[in-house]
Amino acid sequence: MNEHAASGAFFFAPFVSSTRRVDPAWIDHNGHMNMAYYHVLFDHGVDEACLMIGIGQEYVATRKSGLFVAEAHVHYRRELLVTMPVRATVQLVDYDDKRLHLWTELRHAEEGWLAATCETMLLHVDLGSRKVSTFPADIIANVATMKAAHSGLPRPEGLGRVMRMPPRARPGRPGIH
Repeated sequence: MNEHAASGAFFFAPFVSSTRRVDPAWIDHNGHMNMAYYHVLFDHGVDEACLMIGIGQEYVATRKSGLFVAEAHVHYRRELLVTMPVRATVQLVDYDDKRLHLWTELRHAEEGWLAATCETMLLHVDLGSRKVSTFPADIIANVATMKAAHSGLPRPEGLGRVMRMPPRARPGRPGIH
């Protein structure tokens, strides 16, 4: 697909990636997929979704810009085991002229259960200056089209989630109940 012709593309809501299988090399000493490889699968799903808006290897090579992850929050819900088929779904939650706010879910590709979620903020970066830069007009138009397709999706459960331990009494910590 020509990366610059994405504006006429149909956007799934949410975007659904191709299916991958958990590689035996990704299994850790606990017998399940190591946390690092959840990020690999999230990244592959986001890369496929970004191709739909025109940002991929051709974009990087010709326009000398790309997407950098500024922040990612992963919530592991269920373990993935060797050879399990996995698919990512990507929802464009919000955007502006320099950023994409995404919600990605990893699901068992056949049974549909949720393995993990990842909320991500991506920055558009000029690779020459290594500074955040605005999206070109054709790309922002594609992003707007994707957002319109995703606008009817429900707000993801856990969006904006904060990690913390609930207050409770602990030995040696009086006054916390």
